[in-house]
Amino acid sequence: MTIPRFSIARFPRIEFGAGTIEKLPGIAAGFGRRVLLITGAASFQQSPRWETLRKGLRQSGIQWEHATVSGEPSPGLVDAAVRQYRDMQPDVVIAIGGGSVLDAGKAIAGLLRTGESVMDYLEGVGPEKPYAGPAVPFIAAPTTAGTGSEATKNAVLSIQGEHGFKKSFRDERLVPKYAVVDPDLLSGCPPGQIAANGMDALTQLMESYVSTRASRMTDALALDGIRAARDSLLPLYENPAAASSARAGMAYAALLSGITLAQTGLGSVHGLASPLGAFFPIPHGVVCGTLVAAATRVNIEAMQARAPANPALEKYTRLASLLCGTKLPDVRNAHDALIALLEDWVRQLDIPRLGRYGVKESDFARIVASSRGSSMKTNPVVLTDGEIAAILQQRL
Repeated sequence: MTIPRFSIARFPRIEFGAGTIEKLPGIAAGFGRRVLLITGAASFQQSPRWETLRKGLRQSGIQWEHATVSGEPSPGLVDAAVRQYRDMQPDVVIAIGGGSVLDAGKAIAGLLRTGESVMDYLEGVGPEKPYAGPAVPFIAAPTTAGTGSEATKNAVLSIQGEHGFKKSFRDERLVPKYAVVDPDLLSGCPPGQIAANGMDALTQLMESYVSTRASRMTDALALDGIRAARDSLLPLYENPAAASSARAGMAYAALLSGITLAQTGLGSVHGLASPLGAFFPIPHGVVCGTLVAAATRVNIEAMQARAPANPALEKYTRLASLLCGTKLPDVRNAHDALIALLEDWVRQLDIPRLGRYGVKESDFARIVASSRGSSMKTNPVVLTDGEIAAILQQRL
């Protein structure tokens, strides 16, 4: 058996399963007694788990200060938090929340000891200084199943508007020390959020699987995550309160999506998500959900026309059989079935079109021009500007 060379970057110590949030105080105490605790603005604090956590921290002899993150984090938010909490010299930073909260916590933990502005490190924006650290140890506890930020080195920050951007501060020193993944924390998610986050996770798994940097190991993880999403996303969307097994399935799929994207990079959907999220008030998961079928179609057509021997074409065939739950040996029928299934999921999950957020055809040129970041570089085929615009057109 020949196995091509590959390399795997560091990922966190993982604690997965219902009730694992109760381990958090003990895990935190292993780093010291001063904690900076970062949560979203309201939802976790309004749940009974908030008081349970506070009680556990007190019983562990931990002193903490509490910061909140509302909406997608900006460089200004990160810099302000660093200024505010640097003097407390926390031994560990804990972030509990969705991807935005985890990304903010990751960036704050990375800069508390240096005191520098995150703008110094954002890709494609500032001076892009090499990050030397040190970072404060960071623990991530996701309350949504989408971004997989609990397993990555990326902290995605944005400024929204005509001249906005959505860029990453990334370094292996930012990878969480622990990912505490408790599926029960998903129980408060509304259906619209479940849909968008779930399609984000599915897209990340699919793009990791067909990435030019995919390996045999990441393929195995991506396929298992896709299988979990196939079995869990629609049941969780249809009955968020009752579907405990579906919560576990989507928490697992999202975790694997973070692990795989950290090793392989992503693709054209996430290449477009960066400018779309910067220029328009469109949630990241909505971008992924609304574009994944169109991007899959355009990728397949581009490879059929210019690179018919590309191994990603066979991978899309395997994805069709996996997601459709039946073997589809005919390549063209399999590709058609995959696209049709993704389009059907978009309809069932009521994922909005781009036009709902103000995107117009006249915006395509600047979106396409800003789409060729790191994610587009690992797409299985190099797309032309016209092909990228065609993805947008199909979901306008």
